[in-house]
Amino acid sequence: MIYFLSDAHLGAGYIADGRKQEREIASWLDSIGADATELWLLGDIIDYWFEYRNVVPRGFTRFLGALARLADSGVKITWLKGNHDIWMTDYLTSEIGCRVVDGVVDTVIDGRRFVMEHGDGVGRRPLLFRAMRRLFRSRTARVFYAAVHPRWTVGFAHAWSHSSRKQGGYSGGASAVDNLVRWAEDYEAAHGKVDFFVFGHLHYAGQCRLASGSVLTTLGDCYSAMSYASFDGKSIELGKIGHDE
Repeated sequence: MIYFLSDAHLGAGYIADGRKQEREIASWLDSIGADATELWLLGDIIDYWFEYRNVVPRGFTRFLGALARLADSGVKITWLKGNHDIWMTDYLTSEIGCRVVDGVVDTVIDGRRFVMEHGDGVGRRPLLFRAMRRLFRSRTARVFYAAVHPRWTVGFAHAWSHSSRKQGGYSGGASAVDNLVRWAEDYEAAHGKVDFFVFGHLHYAGQCRLASGSVLTTLGDCYSAMSYASFDGKSIELGKIGHDE
């Protein structure tokens, strides 16, 4: 089985019981170890992550431990950067063996072609959103941000995240999904037939079939809906952590 998860936002101040959420996710990760061959994390798994040369944020012990157990058992783990965990470098790769990717992934899994991205970097986006995304990914911004003591940057980052979520953030909906559908159709026109498109970011769990027959899945979130997706070699299905029998 191949599993897909996104938008857990671990550590976010707006999650009522973050420790309970982390335990539920870690328990689920342990449970899939029996049949998982790959795990895809499609971004915003941690609400804020910034790696200094020799320092990483505190917390997430149970979650990272569960990832390490999966990796040690032979499960291939790939983490696509989102807009909240863009500043990952080599820590997860060196400590856990997790492959970290930024941008669109076009790959074949069990003979089926998958195209995946967190979701913030595809489709039409407002000019301000695109400018901020470019700024946050710039090397210059990273260097200047790293020069500020964490006592200031961590609080600033969490306050920004809380304010964004309070204002609605970039929520899912018909227009947001349509935006992804248009992008997927354009991608197929330029690059050929795709079997499955998978995205996070929208905090909306759903699936639709394109005119070409391709299936587009948006993963939802993993703090309210607690949703994920799984692929058995034939079809991709949505599920809920804590609701599987």
